[in-house]
Amino acid sequence: MAELKVALLGIMDYGEALNIQENLLKLRQQGQITDVMLLLEHPPVLTIGRSGSPSNILLSQDMLKARGVAVYEVNRGGDVTYHGPGQLVGYPILDLNDHGRDVRSFFSRLEQTFINLLDEEYGITAERNPQYPGVWVGDEKITSIGCAVKRWVTMHGFAFNINTNLDHFKWINPCGITDKGVTSLERILGRQEDMEKVSEMVIHHFSKLFDLEPTIITKQQLFDYIKEILRRDWHEG
Repeated sequence: MAELKVALLGIMDYGEALNIQENLLKLRQQGQITDVMLLLEHPPVLTIGRSGSPSNILLSQDMLKARGVAVYEVNRGGDVTYHGPGQLVGYPILDLNDHGRDVRSFFSRLEQTFINLLDEEYGITAERNPQYPGVWVGDEKITSIGCAVKRWVTMHGFAFNINTNLDHFKWINPCGITDKGVTSLERILGRQEDMEKVSEMVIHHFSKLFDLEPTIITKQQLFDYIKEILRRDWHEG
């Protein structure tokens, strides 16, 4: 069983996490590292995917600035989405050459991770919506999914609403959808959940579906891992 390094990064600025992803993407494309998944939370931020429209952001630039909310245009699929504290964000950097070389299967397994987790851990029935990506409880989305695949290596990923402030979704038309809502574990269960505990569940169900053996690492261990590879390449070059 192949290794999956899972880096637990805590709360991290979106721009810093994007830079890490881009570096890991190149290293994975070169076969220099194993599959990696970043798990973290972001301060409040909005991102617009390739098919997105700024018109789906409902606050003015001044209103966003007053709240300290940055907006990033990124190369993932999908439209506008929100990230913030209490939402577990995952960025799998996987080489699909090792996972069936099938983009559709990758997306399906990503969604199935949360369908299985919600069912097996909480008895919550979640499902796909044939019109929209992500995982839904009724007409409310609980997990957003938007990825990019470059030379068969994935980046970006999922955002799982655990204790998320759902009022912040009023800042946007989430994913450009105006006739459906969003929900969270906290709203469904009527209590806050422990982020570390839910992170462990995500790691378990994700690793099982992708047939990977997870190794948990810290932010510093991730940086040391990358530095060691770059140092080795420099010496060999």
